[in-house]
Amino acid sequence: MLVSELMSNNLITISPDEPASLAARLLYRHNIGSVPVCTEDGKLKGVVTDRDIVLRCVAAENDPETTPVREIMTRGLVTINPNADVREAAQKMAEAQVRRLPVVEAGKLVGYLSIGDLAKTHMYDMEASKALSEISLNLRKR
Repeated sequence: MLVSELMSNNLITISPDEPASLAARLLYRHNIGSVPVCTEDGKLKGVVTDRDIVLRCVAAENDPETTPVREIMTRGLVTINPNADVREAAQKMAEAQVRRLPVVEAGKLVGYLSIGDLAKTHMYDMEASKALSEISLNLRKR
């Protein structure tokens, strides 16, 4: 099965120039843990997470109303192509210790694949379980 068959393409994104406070409101309003940071033409630049906002903005005593997302976002993301096999995605999640993979085609964000998406189809229960297990084990080692 291909990533494109399981991924979510209902995307909430934010511009790198928007304030951290807007990112926080988006996370809250949509009950999500991360927001992809994209340019106007859809190119993925990073992801801003609730942890980024707390540690890189609030704890650093920066004003969330004036701190642009580009200053606090996570860069160097692991991504996957929509035509990749779901097993490859599960392996990437486990190796990178992430629960979500941005799905990118020609540099542009086209979707998001989560470990929950893998678990929704019973064909990939083992891959999702293995990836989550590896993520959890490595988080405990830190």
